[in-house]
Amino acid sequence: MPTDSSVPEASNDALRQFFATCPKGIEALLADELAQWGATITKQTVAGVHFGAGLEMAYRACLWSRLANRIILCLDQQGDIETPESLKACVERLDWSQQLPVDATLAVDFHGQSAAIRHTRFGAQTVKDGIVDALRLAGRERPRVELRDPDLRVYAHLHRGRLTLGIDLAGTSLHQRGYRREPGHAPLKENLAAALLVRADWPARARRGEPLVDPLCGSGTLLIEAALMAADVAPNLNRQRFGLHGWSGHDEALWQELKREAEARASLGRRRIKSRLYGFDQSPQALSAARSNAMRAGIPALIAFEGGDVRQLRRPAEAEGAGLLITNPPYGERIGELPELVPLYAALGERAQREFPGWTLALFTGNPDLGHRTGLRAGKQYAFKNGALDCKLLLMTIAEAGQDADEASPTADRRSPGAQMFANRLAKNRKRLAKWLKRSGEQCYRLYDADMPEYAMAIDIYAERVHVQEYAPPKSIEPAQARRRLMEALGVLPEALDVRAEHIHLKQRERQAGKAQYQKRDSSGERFQVGEGSARLWVNLRDYLDTGLFLDHRPVRRMIAELADGKRFLNLFCYTGAATVHAALGGATDSVSVDLSNTYVDWARDNLTLNRLDPSRHRVVRDDCLHWLETAESRFDLIFLDPPTFSNSKRMEATLDIQRDHPRLIELAMARLAPGGTLIFSNNQRRFRLDERLAGDFSVQDVTPRTYDPDFQRRPDLHHCFLIRHRGDGG
Repeated sequence: MPTDSSVPEASNDALRQFFATCPKGIEALLADELAQWGATITKQTVAGVHFGAGLEMAYRACLWSRLANRIILCLDQQGDIETPESLKACVERLDWSQQLPVDATLAVDFHGQSAAIRHTRFGAQTVKDGIVDALRLAGRERPRVELRDPDLRVYAHLHRGRLTLGIDLAGTSLHQRGYRREPGHAPLKENLAAALLVRADWPARARRGEPLVDPLCGSGTLLIEAALMAADVAPNLNRQRFGLHGWSGHDEALWQELKREAEARASLGRRRIKSRLYGFDQSPQALSAARSNAMRAGIPALIAFEGGDVRQLRRPAEAEGAGLLITNPPYGERIGELPELVPLYAALGERAQREFPGWTLALFTGNPDLGHRTGLRAGKQYAFKNGALDCKLLLMTIAEAGQDADEASPTADRRSPGAQMFANRLAKNRKRLAKWLKRSGEQCYRLYDADMPEYAMAIDIYAERVHVQEYAPPKSIEPAQARRRLMEALGVLPEALDVRAEHIHLKQRERQAGKAQYQKRDSSGERFQVGEGSARLWVNLRDYLDTGLFLDHRPVRRMIAELADGKRFLNLFCYTGAATVHAALGGATDSVSVDLSNTYVDWARDNLTLNRLDPSRHRVVRDDCLHWLETAESRFDLIFLDPPTFSNSKRMEATLDIQRDHPRLIELAMARLAPGGTLIFSNNQRRFRLDERLAGDFSVQDVTPRTYDPDFQRRPDLHHCFLIRHRGDGG
């Protein structure tokens, strides 16, 4: 490359050096695409391809590349660029008057860093300063910088001391075709969609006239890119402006010639297309966006869009012979999304086998474990990046039907032996609890708690909804094996419990320290009412690790209601105030509930309001319970003390460790207990041991065995409960 102060002029067919950028993972596909137009590939690198070509081929790439982001005309490459001074000096050596027209605006895109150049904005400023100084030396006025829509965009890349300078002939990324103004939810970038289609061999399939179906089409990106390919339409034919239009070396006559050629090919291709394309989605908003996008892409007549749930997917009657079923379903990036996605993928696999025998399913997902739930084996798989997310394209051949579709095996018959055993255990547990549930009328209970160690989760029923907590697997269990079993369990639950998949909520339960239990997992604000005895309570299965109702403490709350009649009640570490509601409904004359969390204080007030309890008699106080006990003067007849195992909230003056600190807590609480009163002390420390000195100072009764209902009797160490009274008050 030239290193002096000028760049020699070259004819349009003279070999120049270019660099095409692209998403990570599609470099080889881009190299093949460029090579078919006559480019000489010199090097593939991460997210890009270096090639030699004439100007005509580079223009063709801007117009026709379905995979590139940018086409960079390389002006110079230099090594040993480490400092701002060496960077600026390298830029100044070029004759920028040959690149930037008079009065043109300028922007610099800088990528990379060095020990002395740590920020891209600083690097871009340094390059811009070098260009300005070079133009001034050439007698030109200082160009105006325009970051959003410049006439000329300069590309600068610094990696390991090697600097590449060039002109961005694309201007804005080539993936922005201009048709997608209504992108819908989490769309694929257009060039990534094109890469998936290339890997699925769609160009060859389209030449044979094969049909294509996207059963979860969203805003239609895959279908539109497929239609542009099948109709031989240049992906950027409708773009009005490219970076090359603001370059001094631009050949407008050559550009117009290539445009006319592309327009002629598109006109012919739209008439000659043999493939039929179909898109389905259950979202009216997504379908509306898809139709609008197809209209702007100039191919609305080539795609048939229709509303429909994947669970009722059928092969269009006109889609004859083998074809391509390609889709980009949700990945479940958050664990709470998985309960809905496992049956979705299973339904996709079932419908594919029933309706599309002999077709190929191309499934793009960031969660290959979900891909396995289709029941189809991937003959090929390709790694891609979708933004920062690692994804795979799974290519699955759908076997020819060996039996009539109506006689096809139901999904349940495809369960693994382990999954069937898990379903059987759920049925057994429901039968075991049936009489108790009918007698007690409880709506919220634990159905399963790691009964089978290989399916390590707790499953709680909250009226018509299900709360699943996956226990973190021990180190002895392979993560892949644990994920597979989780997917199996989630696949079983809707049918086994007769519940809709969207009513199953999943969280991962790990040992919690400090304030982790208070941290939000989501922000849906989705809560609903459940009944417990005579109480109505708000629960939220999405947003927090805990739901607002500790089910194992149900008998303790029942005990509180039985003891509360005519009593003054104090609830310390009150959480969402469920115990206070039971005390008030049980006849407590008044109550005070204390917690440090704003979230739980508000939740407790909402629970009191839900049960029409007088806030002037039943007060909720936001305070550190230790501080409140140390400063309070009131006496209470019934106190419930249920502290966390450990807490280090930033609003507390010190950490709380229940094993270490419970004697002090109990002593402070007993100082607030009126003669004849009862302190109910409970905690969830599995290995908790009550300090022996307390039994000498107070009357202590361990009532833990009485505080487990049938749904928790298999786990008698979930909590410990004690009745503590002043000596002489009875026991």
